[in-house]
Amino acid sequence: MGRRIDDSSADRHLTKIRGIYYYRRRVPGNIGALDSRSPIIKQSLQTTDLVVARSKRDLLEKADGELWASLIMGGDKDEARAKYDAAVKRVEALGFTFHTAREIASEPLDKILKRIETILAPSAPVMQAAAILGTVDAPKVTINQAFKIYRTQIAADQLRDKSEAQRRKWVQQKQSAVNYFVELNEDKHIDEITRADALKVYNFWLKRIAPDKGEATHTATAGNRILSDLKILYGRYFTHIGDRNRENPFADLGFIEKKRSRPPFSATWIKDSILKKGALAGLNDEARGVVLAMIETGARPSEICNLLPEHIHANDKLPYIEVTAIEDGEGKREIKTESSKRIIPLVGIAVEVFKKHGGGFPRYRHKETHMSNTLNKFFKNNGLFPTDKHKIYSFRHAFEDRMKEAGLDAELRRSLMGHTIDRPNYGEGGSLEWRHTELQKIALPFDASIV
Repeated sequence: MGRRIDDSSADRHLTKIRGIYYYRRRVPGNIGALDSRSPIIKQSLQTTDLVVARSKRDLLEKADGELWASLIMGGDKDEARAKYDAAVKRVEALGFTFHTAREIASEPLDKILKRIETILAPSAPVMQAAAILGTVDAPKVTINQAFKIYRTQIAADQLRDKSEAQRRKWVQQKQSAVNYFVELNEDKHIDEITRADALKVYNFWLKRIAPDKGEATHTATAGNRILSDLKILYGRYFTHIGDRNRENPFADLGFIEKKRSRPPFSATWIKDSILKKGALAGLNDEARGVVLAMIETGARPSEICNLLPEHIHANDKLPYIEVTAIEDGEGKREIKTESSKRIIPLVGIAVEVFKKHGGGFPRYRHKETHMSNTLNKFFKNNGLFPTDKHKIYSFRHAFEDRMKEAGLDAELRRSLMGHTIDRPNYGEGGSLEWRHTELQKIALPFDASIV
C-alpha cells in the first residue's frame, strides 16, 4: 500500500508508492455517473521528486476541476471545451506536448513509443490514453468564441501590462476584424473557414482601397490591419490547441502600403503662429500644456498626457521628464516599444510647462484619443495647421527635423525620439548635461505668459 497524504495539506491528492508519486483523488459523488474514472482517480506522476509531483498535481487538479464544473452544468459545448482543455493539461502534466493524432503520426518513432508506454501502464485511465494519443476531439467553436479564448487565454500575457484604456482599444481593434469577417461570412466554426471566406474579406477591402471608379475611402494600412488580426487569431488559436501545421487561409493576403508621413511644422510657423500670444488661449490649461510640451520634447501625445508626477523633474538643476512603462496602480500603462523608454531634457517653453503642471495632465490621463481629437479640432477651427495634411502629431516630426537641421548627433536624435538604435547598446547615450546642452540648440523663443 502507498502512503496517503492529507488532502488538506500542500501535498493534497498525492500518494507515494515504492518511491513514485501518484495523483489520487476521489470523484465527487454528485457527478460519479458522469466521469468514467469514478470513484477514485489514480495515476502515476512518473517522478520521485516531491516538487515536480506537486507541479504535475496542480495541473491535473485544475483540469479535473474544470471538467467537473462543465459536467455539472451539463452543456454540450462547455463539456467539450472542458474535456479538451483537460486533455491538454493532462498530457502536459505527464511531460508530453499535446498533439492531434495526425501530428503524432509524423513524430519520431521513439516519441510515439514513449506515448504508448505511458498509456500501457496499469494505472493509466482511458481518459489519459485518449489525451496522450491525441484522439480527444477539438471542440467546435465559432470565430467569435475563438476570439474570446484568444483574448482570455492565449493573449492574456499581452494584455497584462496595458492600462484599462489600452486593453479596451486592443480588444475593440481585434473584435472589429472578427466583426468584418462575420458580416461577410457569418459566425462560422473556425475550423471550417476556407480561403474563399478569407478572400471575401480581402475583396471587401480591395474595393475600398483601390476602387474601379472614384477615390479610395480607406487606406491599405486599414485593410492590412484587419487581415493581419484575422491571420494572427486563426494561427494562434490552432497553435494553442495543438494543431500547429494547419494551413492558414489568411496567409499572404494584404495590400502594398505607400509610405505616408505627416508633414512637419516649420520652426517659423511654430514661432509665428502657434507660440504667438493668444493663439492657444481658447484651449483649457492642460490641453495647452500638452501642445507646448510636445514642441520642445518631441514626445508622442500619449506619452505626454500619461506622465505621472514622479516622472516630471522640472525643478532639477537639469530639468527632464521620464517616459517609461508604469507597472501597477491607477497609472498602469504599457509603452509602445522598449526603445520608447527614455529621458528627455527639458528646454525652452517645456520647462515652464512642467513647472506649472508638475502633477502631469490628469484630465487626459488614459484619454489620449480624446486629447488628440480636442487638439486637432481646435487647430483646424483656428487655422493653426498650415495645410489639411498637418495634424497634432506633426509637432513630433518638426522636433526631429529641427534636431537634424541643428546638427545634433544621429544616435542622440533617435534616442530622444524613442526610436530603435541599430547597434549593441553601450553606455547610457551620453550624460544628461551633454544631452541638455545639445537640445538647447533648438529651443525656440517664447513669451512665458502663454503657458
